Amino acid sequence: MIAAVTFLTAGAASGLPARGGDQPGDEQITAWIEHLGSPQYARREAASKSLLAAGRPAIAPLAAAIETGDLEVASRGIEILGGMLADETLAAAAEAALERSAEEAGPAAARLAESALDFHHLGLAAAAREALASLGAAFHERPVVEQAGFEVELGRDWKGTGDDLRQLARLPRLEAILVHGVQLDDEAVAVLGRLRGLKRLELFGTGLTEEAIDQLAARLPEASFDVREGGKLGVGALAFGGPCEIQTVEPGSAADQAGVRPGDVVVAVDGVAVNDFDGLTDRVAGRGPGERVRLTVARRGGDPGGDAETLDLEIRLDAW
Repeated sequence: MIAAVTFLTAGAASGLPARGGDQPGDEQITAWIEHLGSPQYARREAASKSLLAAGRPAIAPLAAAIETGDLEVASRGIEILGGMLADETLAAAAEAALERSAEEAGPAAARLAESALDFHHLGLAAAAREALASLGAAFHERPVVEQAGFEVELGRDWKGTGDDLRQLARLPRLEAILVHGVQLDDEAVAVLGRLRGLKRLELFGTGLTEEAIDQLAARLPEASFDVREGGKLGVGALAFGGPCEIQTVEPGSAADQAGVRPGDVVVAVDGVAVNDFDGLTDRVAGRGPGERVRLTVARRGGDPGGDAETLDLEIRLDAW
């Protein structure tokens, strides 16, 4: 079994003829791909070099062969596409082909494609972070016990597309992605599903269907998910068992405008009792922007020993 891929090198360093002359036809490319599985080593090597020299016309046929061919053909196809990643004019198309192989090829070939992509992404992390930040992504460092990780937040400032999310795969130590109020499509789901190292994914107001979310959960079994329709209350509290005592109220938020104060203890949402902050979150998670909820809160006055006042506060939720 082939365990690794050694990339061919595109361009003059490989000793190949320069691109730009007569392009090979489909029949010639098909014949070369068939030769990748030849029992003769010299024929396999010659076919690999010819396909690398062919450049762009060979990319789609190679991707198809990786999905349907034997492991020898697949591994050589991945090696060729990996070599094309060194050519700026071919890198984007070759990367997309490898991503397709990582998704749709057999298990062994998919692992080789993922390894090729990982190797490629290692050298692109700094540029990827700069590109994402320029599109409105926010980066938050998250110290952990073993190593320092970070999370990326895509919120109201995000101006990118599903295609721009591909940059996320180039970020080492990425532990969490927070998507707040950004609509996601099938392309975005495919990209997020390839981020195997994720530990947490927040999806607030993304418009994803339950089917799409289930698909993501199946592909990221190690990640925890927090999925909400997109209605935002704007409060913070300690996330452990016990009374739901509000610690912070975001200025200008829906909760702030409705009169919620730090120190209020939420005892019910729409008449349904809540025992802790998780209970409050669960009750609000299914509500969208503009929907109304009624919080019942217990509020103490200036006398610490006095009885708490019970208030019903009507709140129109914001959007994330």
